[in-house]
Amino acid sequence: MGILQLIILIFFLIPITTSSFSCLNLQSSLNSVTVPDRNSSFKEIITGLANDAVTVNWMKRIRREIHENPELAFEEFATSAVIRRELDRLGVGYQWPVAGTGVVAAIGSGSKPFVALRADMDALPIQEMVEWEHKSKVEGKMHACGHDAHVTMLLGAAKILQEIRDALQGTVILIFQPAEERGVGAKAMIQEGVLENVEAIFGIHAVLDYPTGMVGARPGEFLAGCGSFRAKISGRGGHAAGPQYSIDPILAVSTSVVSLQNIVSRERDPLDPQVVSVAMIHGGTAFNVIPDAATIGGTFRAFSKKSFHAVRERIEEVIKAQAAVHRCSAKIDFSGMGQPTIPPTVNDERIYEHARQVSMQIVGEENTKTSPLCMGSEDFAFYLEKVAGSFLFVGMRNDKAGFVHPPHSPYYVLDEEVLPIGAAIHAAFALSYLSDSSNNSHLRLP
Repeated sequence: MGILQLIILIFFLIPITTSSFSCLNLQSSLNSVTVPDRNSSFKEIITGLANDAVTVNWMKRIRREIHENPELAFEEFATSAVIRRELDRLGVGYQWPVAGTGVVAAIGSGSKPFVALRADMDALPIQEMVEWEHKSKVEGKMHACGHDAHVTMLLGAAKILQEIRDALQGTVILIFQPAEERGVGAKAMIQEGVLENVEAIFGIHAVLDYPTGMVGARPGEFLAGCGSFRAKISGRGGHAAGPQYSIDPILAVSTSVVSLQNIVSRERDPLDPQVVSVAMIHGGTAFNVIPDAATIGGTFRAFSKKSFHAVRERIEEVIKAQAAVHRCSAKIDFSGMGQPTIPPTVNDERIYEHARQVSMQIVGEENTKTSPLCMGSEDFAFYLEKVAGSFLFVGMRNDKAGFVHPPHSPYYVLDEEVLPIGAAIHAAFALSYLSDSSNNSHLRLP
């Protein structure tokens, strides 16, 4: 057993009872480990590595390189090449390709227990409007949701974990996932077996909800499930001057849109947040012609699976009933539109508490918040259907610097000061989880 492994074992196995033995100190690099003293903490072990000036600059360079070359879902070939290049330099083994462009790496003993960390890789079809040195070089594509930072944070965690690999009492699986924005990447990775032997998983998303240096999550239901629908309502076309000779699908579509609003406002529990939004209406090509058919489409959201499926069922019932009232027929598709159904993101309470304790050590108790429910959705939810896990929001709002534009905005700018924070939380979660799991004891952090 090396000195570093012994240090970490002592830290987790011996209760902290006196100020004279409250903490340990670790200073390491890729090439050396020095003997620790007793004047620093677990927090400083991890954050010291994450905030090392060389490491921070390295992470910024990676994030900027990825930002300049955004790639859409399942097109992340250059992004995965950057990931593999850096893993090679760190001496971390990996599997590629996984689900087309994904990368799965492993650090540690190679044996149980296994804990997974995940980052998404894909960009958005948005033209970047921010003028800066590292603006997107690809017309019509932009990292406007922070996935470039997510990849970088996980690479930062890989660097930290590789440096302290002898202390890992198990194996950390690093999942670099494609196609989150299409809602299909996680399922594709799961089908490739990335969760084999994994007993817990953790993920991070950079958000504007909190300033840089603050994090938030909640136990249980956290992010809404997301579904989409498209309905084609068919009637009989004709001249608009003689509507009595036609069966008007425009009227049926109009009453369907109005009636759909009643699902949430009049049928659902107001203490159980849900959303039904019609966002598309298409019908007709001329002002004086009643068309044969018209279509509507939209999204629906809910936090529990029961409510989610109940809303879906009512959407179908309402549209078909309104179509029938107006002598039309309706066909409804819940499977397409490029945005498949994503279940609610439900944090396991035990893993959530573990992540909360780790976050408190990295950013402080005062900067670790309980998040409200969020109507956004994340395909990280598919992992949580298979194994226990938790998802964490990491703040990156910086009002003074003007980093205030929301995700999916062409003016979105990310505060790079969040990079070492995310890397440290990732690494600390994995290190402490493996120690806790291996020793079958409660997590003890100073």
